[in-house]
Amino acid sequence: MEIYIDPGAGFCFGVREAIQLAEEELQRTGHLYCLGQVVHNEEEENRLKALGLEVINYETYNKLKNVSVLIRAHGEAPETYRIAKENKLTLIDGTCPIVLKLQNRIKNSSRESLNTNGQLIIFGKKNHPEVIGLAGQAGEGMILVENESDIEKIDFNKPLSLYAQTTKSKKDFTNIVEKIEQQAKLLQSEKQLQFTVNDTICRHVSNRDEGLRMFAKTHEVIIFVGGEHSSNGRQLFEVCKIVNEKSWYVGNTSMLQPEWFAGVNSVGVSGATSTPQWLLEDVAAAIREFAD
Repeated sequence: MEIYIDPGAGFCFGVREAIQLAEEELQRTGHLYCLGQVVHNEEEENRLKALGLEVINYETYNKLKNVSVLIRAHGEAPETYRIAKENKLTLIDGTCPIVLKLQNRIKNSSRESLNTNGQLIIFGKKNHPEVIGLAGQAGEGMILVENESDIEKIDFNKPLSLYAQTTKSKKDFTNIVEKIEQQAKLLQSEKQLQFTVNDTICRHVSNRDEGLRMFAKTHEVIIFVGGEHSSNGRQLFEVCKIVNEKSWYVGNTSMLQPEWFAGVNSVGVSGATSTPQWLLEDVAAAIREFAD
């Protein structure tokens, strides 16, 4: 049996940088608070906790004083920075540069919308940490569109500006744009829609689809490694499943089933942008044991 690890799998730039910042501080001090999960992968979280990383929620964060706190790649709303200043917290800011750029764009767009009586729309997952941060930059009047049913919340009499959570799929973004335009045509017979579409999806995520399809087609069995709560992982796994029905989603080596590999000559191992390289290698090694 031949086992191949997808060269396109593993941490995206933003997650890798945030974890590196955490590791450097943990090596120096042995302890670091992190506001929320640094990465949506339970195995990597356990590794970092063993090094001294302590994940906290907002309630705990609001009570801390004079300590260091890691801001993960997803970014944070302005309120988080205000509290840090008030409580004399040292923030180790691991916000992904792509997310940070999007936050600034949304903040500026929000100001423009106020001047033009426009409406700012964010296409993203409700309660996702990145979306919470983006919403904080947008302020009041922002509309969150998670699916087609949310389109009814849009005021089509106003100029519209649409942005996307960076980890949404290109396919879903294109679909929601089309649905918004279709709804506008139904509601407006004479007035032309003022609709600015900003494709803010991270290309590291969106460009993986095509390569992953080819990888999934190349091998008889695909083992996709991802966290239980990784939306990116579930999204990419569906790409594999569409082209290769013998695709399986696992969180760690204990979830592997020997019967998946019976009579198989080629196995591909891939993972989410939140899946560490060491975990991909551990899974590949465990599959080799089945082969032996």
